Amino acid sequence: MSKPQVEAELSLGLVILYKFINDFWSGLIVGILFFPLYLISNFLSRKVASILIAVIFVVFVILHFSLVKYSLTTLINLGADVLGYSFDDAFNTVASSEAISFVYFLPFIAFSAVFLLLYLLLKKYAKASIVLWSGLVILLIFGGITFFLSAATSEKFQNKTAFLVTDIIKFQKDKNKLSAYNFSERSDYPLLKPFNSPDVLSSFLNTKEEKPNIVFIVVEGLGSEFVDGNNYSGFTPYLDSLIEESLYWENFVSTTGRSFGALPSLFGSLPYGDQGFLEIKDTPSHLSLINVLKANGYNTSFYSGDAASFDRKINFLEYNGIDNLIDESSYGSAFEKTKANEGGFTWGYPDSAIFKKALQSQSIEKQPRLDIIMTLTNHEPFEYPNKEEYMKQVDDFVRVSEKTDALKEQILSHRDIYGSLLYSDESLKDYMEAYSKRPDYENTIFIITGDHRLIPIAMKDKLCRYHVPLLVYSPMLKKAERFKSVSSHWDVAPTLLSYLQHNYTFKPLKEASWLGQGLDTVKNFRNVKHIPLMRYKGDINDMIYKEYLFANKELYKINEDFETSRIEDEALAKTISDSLMAFKKMNAYVTQHNRIFPESLNIYSVSKRKFSDKELMLINKYAEGKNFDELLIIARDLAFDKEYETASLLCDYILNELPNYTEVRVLKGRIHAWKGDYETAEKLILESITRSPFASDAYAAILDIYWWSDQEHKSEQIFKQAIKNEVEDPEISFKMAKAYQRKNKLENAQKIMDSLIEVYPESAEYKNFKSGL
Repeated sequence: MSKPQVEAELSLGLVILYKFINDFWSGLIVGILFFPLYLISNFLSRKVASILIAVIFVVFVILHFSLVKYSLTTLINLGADVLGYSFDDAFNTVASSEAISFVYFLPFIAFSAVFLLLYLLLKKYAKASIVLWSGLVILLIFGGITFFLSAATSEKFQNKTAFLVTDIIKFQKDKNKLSAYNFSERSDYPLLKPFNSPDVLSSFLNTKEEKPNIVFIVVEGLGSEFVDGNNYSGFTPYLDSLIEESLYWENFVSTTGRSFGALPSLFGSLPYGDQGFLEIKDTPSHLSLINVLKANGYNTSFYSGDAASFDRKINFLEYNGIDNLIDESSYGSAFEKTKANEGGFTWGYPDSAIFKKALQSQSIEKQPRLDIIMTLTNHEPFEYPNKEEYMKQVDDFVRVSEKTDALKEQILSHRDIYGSLLYSDESLKDYMEAYSKRPDYENTIFIITGDHRLIPIAMKDKLCRYHVPLLVYSPMLKKAERFKSVSSHWDVAPTLLSYLQHNYTFKPLKEASWLGQGLDTVKNFRNVKHIPLMRYKGDINDMIYKEYLFANKELYKINEDFETSRIEDEALAKTISDSLMAFKKMNAYVTQHNRIFPESLNIYSVSKRKFSDKELMLINKYAEGKNFDELLIIARDLAFDKEYETASLLCDYILNELPNYTEVRVLKGRIHAWKGDYETAEKLILESITRSPFASDAYAAILDIYWWSDQEHKSEQIFKQAIKNEVEDPEISFKMAKAYQRKNKLENAQKIMDSLIEVYPESAEYKNFKSGL
């Protein structure tokens, strides 16, 4: 029998010792690796060798300090996940955590200066023999400590630079190993099976005649530790009250440790690919709750406050045919963005704005509806409206709380984070109370969960990163229930679809490729599922297997309170490791070879444009080494030179990756207009306005198209829409004045020109046009 080993808290001295040991070994390895370079350069010039080695080690010092700052902020080491982010996404993630300013770089300068000073002092005053013998003594001491104290090699003590390098090497090694498997003989679909997930919800719901509206609320950073009387609870009073009126899964998990996994897991029960499903450039054929519900008459909408292009969410949503996509480009002056941090960064709009926008946009006439709301506020930099007021509420809570002094101190050290929970909870309450006054409330099912657990708050174990709540709340519920059985995000889509298909008129879904089997509604603690977990992009090294957690080769027992204790059981660890490897093989096969769901059966999804080999050669000719902004300029120049086909091809290439790039869609529309295809041009530009209702370029383009195509009777409605959306661009007003002139509505043209000249009294162009009316 295996014996639990509860990990004790280490003293500060031991922690420092372990970290110093790991830093020593890492420094030694770096020195050995660069020693040949030093010898070669020293042979040519001793001065050049000294400068070269000094520069290399300064670079390492700066890199290491950057990684330490990242680790202190996120409480995890940066590893192969760095490969899964574009430059823009990586910059936004860092900028949200740290204000990039001169002060930010001071520690980098200071550490580099200290290193150079020590280097020069040693070089000048230390004898080579003393340095050599001292190094050998330290090597023997640290070698002995490392050999006898295995805890020193634990992941949390590892050198940050060494972890980054080794994790990337491990990721590439695993990737190459999986790629080496011969899949060429395979053409099967291992996930495809008859859709027969059990309908576990019918017994809890009073089913109505009309299909219900479904509202998903995915709360950023909402871990189970922060709700329902758990360790860090008390800051979500409304959500806690809602739990008591809901179906509630206490031991529920997200499948990833970051937000990138929420959409594909919750709505598609999908595998991960190499670095998260959203990062797969050529989206494999698949089903999702979004496209299946749309095929059955649902109007589908997505609401967020950030850019939908982050983490490539928009690509997933577009593929699944989302009807309405509201992101940060869709808010007008009535909404205020979250306050920027000292570095000028803001993710977008806060939770109260997101919920308010959703209420404004959810059409009661278009039913049934699937509405997906992803909140934003519980994320670095933890800025939100009335922040000081909410942090004062945190102080008041701590003052009367019966929590331990240590926990109170921890809460007060993160007042901004706990204040964000209070703010987010109140925003949710306002949304639910407003929704309850709508006529469709009685026939709506709300599903509330977290995308992952808040990262900057210290975690008690490796399981709680994934531990999130799941609530199913509805006026249709017969009674509230609690379940301690384990389920995951993968189980939500098959469960909900099974309920809808069994109780309403639905086109029968005969086959599916869900990874989840459905929500487990057993009230006692149990786990009948194998759940591989992707901690971050590129890392599939954790797995929940029955009542065990296998985390990066370490084995833990999960108890009824969903807490873990370290155990040693080599046979069990081998079994789980083999199961995890089998999943990795399957994951690699189905995502790399488009074998999730047959395209021949997929009547639900909207595929991206596929390019021929000839087209790809032409695209690469212009795109190689260029970013999308630079490629847009090239496409525009080609269009001006009347190379319309090539310019349009480059537009399609950009839109495949960035569907909401308004300037590109507008250029493509103009190209069609210049070719005389006004119908397609109008369709493209109007789609641009729908996607980005505050983009002035689109309004200017459609006014031009209506002029060129002799459809100026449509211009006035577009102009009114621009005014309603407060698109303040004098070019649009001037174009409309010209349209009125051509339509001989001179009085209307005069009014517009008067208002323009009032704002721009020095404009000779405006004055000359007015005088000619």
